[in-house]
Amino acid sequence: MRLLPQSDLWTFNEGTHTRLYESLGCQPLLSWSDPGRRFAVWAPSARSVSVVGDFNQWDAGQTLEPQASSGVWAGVVPEAKVGDRYKFRIVTAEGHTVERADPLAFAAELPPQTASVVTDLSYEWNDAEWMANRPTLQSHDKPISMYEMHVGSWRHAEAYRSLTWAELAEPLADYLNETGFTHVELLPIMEHPFYGSWGYQTTGFYAPTARYGLPTDFMGFVDALHARGIGIVLDWVPSHFPSDDFALGRFDGSALYEHGNPMEGWHPDWKSYVFNYGRHEVRSFLTSSAHMWLDRYHIDGIRVDAVASMLYRDYSREEGEWIPNIHGGRENLEAIHFLQHFNQSIGERFPDVLTIAEESTAFPGVTRPVSGGGLGFHYKWDMGWMHDTLQYLERDPIHRRFHHNEITFRSVYAFSENYVLGLSHDEVTHGKGSLLAKMPGDEWQQFANLRLLYGNQWMSPGKKLLFMGQEFAQGPEWNHDHPVAWSQLERSSHEGTMKWIKALNDVYASEPALHASDNEASGFSWVVLDDGENSVLAWLRETEDARPVLCIFNLTPIPRSTYRLGVPTDGEWELLVNSDDPEFGGSDSDVAASYTADKHGAHGRAHSIVIDLPPLSAIALAPK
Repeated sequence: MRLLPQSDLWTFNEGTHTRLYESLGCQPLLSWSDPGRRFAVWAPSARSVSVVGDFNQWDAGQTLEPQASSGVWAGVVPEAKVGDRYKFRIVTAEGHTVERADPLAFAAELPPQTASVVTDLSYEWNDAEWMANRPTLQSHDKPISMYEMHVGSWRHAEAYRSLTWAELAEPLADYLNETGFTHVELLPIMEHPFYGSWGYQTTGFYAPTARYGLPTDFMGFVDALHARGIGIVLDWVPSHFPSDDFALGRFDGSALYEHGNPMEGWHPDWKSYVFNYGRHEVRSFLTSSAHMWLDRYHIDGIRVDAVASMLYRDYSREEGEWIPNIHGGRENLEAIHFLQHFNQSIGERFPDVLTIAEESTAFPGVTRPVSGGGLGFHYKWDMGWMHDTLQYLERDPIHRRFHHNEITFRSVYAFSENYVLGLSHDEVTHGKGSLLAKMPGDEWQQFANLRLLYGNQWMSPGKKLLFMGQEFAQGPEWNHDHPVAWSQLERSSHEGTMKWIKALNDVYASEPALHASDNEASGFSWVVLDDGENSVLAWLRETEDARPVLCIFNLTPIPRSTYRLGVPTDGEWELLVNSDDPEFGGSDSDVAASYTADKHGAHGRAHSIVIDLPPLSAIALAPK
């Protein structure tokens, strides 16, 4: 009996289906809250498939019927109701019986339990104003400052319990509004069996984890943040999946979602399966997952994890451990096609949603449109900036003059892609220490260096991302079992760092020159590039119809007196921010509220100002 439209089966098998969440899995017959469900699952190599659960006492179950030659099995269970647990019982081609969770389940049991759960996804949204304004709020010429967080360890309730979605929404929105972040980026909240994987070993690509509440609770969380003007970006992991025997691996007894050959289908670093992007149905499954979060949950952006591992067949493999593509090359042509289709399909249906790639190589055209041969992402994490800047600032300042190229090299490629400058969770865990701990010198110098790092990040071209706790210089490195060290805010040095981040977010948002031309080379020009001997940098940020901003950095603890800097206009230049201000923990050096530009030419410009540069400082000035 045909239970699914032929058009759904055709586009699924063709690899172009983007709304599988309306066809496969557990679908209501009448409404979300009424009993009765249609179950459908892709298991082309199975001898038979049935669905077992609370509604039939986990007995023989309701046998599903094949839907033509699509590989999909489907059937109706009139008794299935909200809250019932279920799995698919599959007899493989070899005659073995296995039970699997629903790959398209909208909810799952609380780990370590592994059954899928019949759920109610009905929700009345109240974010029409946000959704209507989103095209403007997320355009390339607007400020985007993301607060990256792990939901379970941001703050704990009583007895070391993580906050639920309902408990988290208000305090998080208050905090983000206070500190000036425009977006929150969540480490993967899709269902995952091992809490310590932080969500990067995903088993439920269509289900918010049960750890923090129901799917509708997560909708309420998104709704509440939208009401406060905060966008939500989700980390999403289409690069690999774990080998847990209840999930996707060897789903119907065959290599279904993964490659059969471990040289293609097994990731040696993460000990997990690699998706087979050449299989049409896998592309439909993954693309539909991303679309569901944007459609059902009103998510504003998708950050795709580990893109480099998808693009190269030899990623983390030695010679002889990988299979070349049809042209003999190392590029994964099927993954490239998938990512292009992913971005193109989102662009057509959700044109105001952001897609962001974590891509750590120099693969060309990551943010170039698909029509121009690119991958089609809106942004790419600038891993080079992160690596070079941290490497430079971790050096004792006395040695920095010998490594000046590390802090300036980014300008060579800064506009080759559209970048996000990120200091993410990856930099503050696994023994790497916190950002504060990386900084050299005594305690005062450590905090000053950290403020300098943030000044460089916020004043450089590119959107911003900072991991939780680092905004107030948390001392311990991040541990997912412990909440952020909020008690450190009782110390003035930590509180001052948070005030500095707030000041940076404020000036970043209020000065168009600091955000409107992030992706345009014409919006950036060097004033001081080559003063490695004094370890001083200065540049101008400019955009049309707005005043320029002069960004100045003294990268040593030695004050630089009467330092002359070329500027494009005469008149008064006022101080916007100064990391050495005592409010932020600085030394209270003599930085004036304004400076008068004279007609003394400098650095190729007709006018200049003279300023005393405080030690280890980041300063921004603009014409009055």
